[in-house]
Amino acid sequence: MIDRNCYLVDKTLLIKDILDAGAKVTLFTRPRRFGKTLNISMLRRYFEKTDEDNSYLFNGLKITETNDKYRQYMRQYPVISISLKSMKHPTWELALNEFMKIISNEFRRYKTIIDSNKIFDSEKEEFSNICNHRGNYSMYNFSLKLLSNCLHEIYGQKAIVLINEYDVPLENAYFNGFYDKMINLLRSVFESVLKTNDSLEFGILTGCLRISKESIFMGLNNLKVNSIRFEEYSN
Repeated sequence: MIDRNCYLVDKTLLIKDILDAGAKVTLFTRPRRFGKTLNISMLRRYFEKTDEDNSYLFNGLKITETNDKYRQYMRQYPVISISLKSMKHPTWELALNEFMKIISNEFRRYKTIIDSNKIFDSEKEEFSNICNHRGNYSMYNFSLKLLSNCLHEIYGQKAIVLINEYDVPLENAYFNGFYDKMINLLRSVFESVLKTNDSLEFGILTGCLRISKESIFMGLNNLKVNSIRFEEYSN
């Protein structure tokens, strides 16, 4: 939006609030059309360490008016960012295949990992299989943890994990009769990357619905649910 000279509501103090809160994992629940995806994109651009300098995107915005305590986090972390919005399929097989494609695409963003001498050959093999959409089902259960571990080793910084529209595949699965299978898949994925993961800096999830902790977030006791403050950075 900034590159195209569009109107933009300054929501950058969300970055400050997330850093101040210090939560390991935060779930933001707001209705559709409340700017969740735009905020996820903003967080990625702010924190992600890339060869391309995105700092100009924040020139003149409120986060740049804060002290160095917050600006020192800019472009310092590897970021894993996925959206599950496209997981609207009538069967379990199609939904699972879509999930595998989403994960594979994120792995491809970091395909140079395969050439690194900082990770084990076994990790390279598994990484390559997922990257090329050849991984088996169990491999995808722990795929995001594998990616975060590899990024931690290579960058020397823990990874930030951003998961947008986490509830879309669950809602879709509920209405199409394979809810239990989807719950088991996402529970394994989320718990492996968001709990007891030494390579996690922090995680952010967004969605419209709050799925009970007894199901999707069973055992994820480091989760903070925030459905109020996000409204300040919506619209």
